[in-house]
Amino acid sequence: MANNEGASSKIFTPLKIANGNIELKHRIVLAPLTRNRGLPVRQDEPGNPNRIFYPDALNAEYYAQRATKGGLLISEGIPPSLESNGSPGVPGLFHPKHLEGWKLVTNAVHQKGGYIYAQLWHAGRTTLPPFTGMPTVAPSATPWDDPEQFHRRIPPGCDGPVKYVDYPPIELSKEHIKRTIEDYCNAARMAMEAGFDGVEVHGGNGYLPEQFLSSNINRRTDEHGGCPEKRCRFVVELMEGLRDAVGGSNVAIRLSPFGLFNHTRGEQRVETWSFLCRQLKEKVPDMSYISFIEPRFEQIHSVGEKDEFLKSWGMDPSTTSLKPFREIMGDTPFFSAGGWNDTNCWGVLESEECDALLMGRYFISNPDLIKRLREGLPLTKYDRNTFYGPLEPRERGYTDYRTWEEQQSTSSEGVDAV
Repeated sequence: MANNEGASSKIFTPLKIANGNIELKHRIVLAPLTRNRGLPVRQDEPGNPNRIFYPDALNAEYYAQRATKGGLLISEGIPPSLESNGSPGVPGLFHPKHLEGWKLVTNAVHQKGGYIYAQLWHAGRTTLPPFTGMPTVAPSATPWDDPEQFHRRIPPGCDGPVKYVDYPPIELSKEHIKRTIEDYCNAARMAMEAGFDGVEVHGGNGYLPEQFLSSNINRRTDEHGGCPEKRCRFVVELMEGLRDAVGGSNVAIRLSPFGLFNHTRGEQRVETWSFLCRQLKEKVPDMSYISFIEPRFEQIHSVGEKDEFLKSWGMDPSTTSLKPFREIMGDTPFFSAGGWNDTNCWGVLESEECDALLMGRYFISNPDLIKRLREGLPLTKYDRNTFYGPLEPRERGYTDYRTWEEQQSTSSEGVDAV
């Protein structure tokens, strides 16, 4: 094993985040992962379906399984309001049962010696009224790009899947923007009360913050649109609000400056996200960390397809990187996500490209991922079919993945039985 692999890797060295208030013992972070395993607050009624979900002991077990001493977990995207929820079965942070349920989760993680941040997630124009009971909102009333794209879930009371294009968004008014930021701030306060160690804004993947940043979606001509600087204003105001609500050292953000997910096709990528980073560094200088998705990684496109998009923006795929943003952020801890696994993670931190790596899919199927990476043990392959609930039994593909020791014990028992 090479010197920069396994236990000798920089991955297994300490890292301070939260303006020095938290010291991580290793640098592999659980990526935020939507799992749709929340429980309904109440039973559906005719014409009045349940729309709010909360976490319970099973969710606590899931996060605790992946917690390690001094390790950092980022929660699934948590809607700060009913309006913001883009998918059923996702626990929020705006109802009394949310506070109760998330306390179970944070307590379980802390008992293992780990840390956990709440990712705040507003889905914007990917929300649908049949799920939320409220209008779809976005920076502008920009219709969905693909007229044939369906939501993967059938809403209550509907005979089949519904199309996004059938529910065009309304443009957020200035007053609505203020209310939305306050929703985030209230959720952040509840998160800290529930025991989270900090909050991360989901500012990528084509959700509301990135919709403001994207020129093809944000067509406003007021102070929140029209040029890169103005398109950044919502995100900057949001981060300032969260800074004032829970403290800058407790706040982080995730960004995908080269992302295409949810039809983000805006241009001026480097200009927009560079300005945003400069603003964040100025307005929230003690920010806990900043997390980026790698330029060539895409959830629904191949590397080749993504390269063509980069070329269309005048970028060279072989040289496009997160380096310009890292330089702007200076000493702010800099995280990287996007396809990292046990074959390509080695040597990355030694190159100073970033300070920590996020892993998701392999953390789903390997609750003891940190041990396996440290000791060079093979990883269990994940099953995409069980990524999202609801499933029966509820723990299927969620808490039923086994650790290395459990796998070896089962194997030995099988041999002995023969």
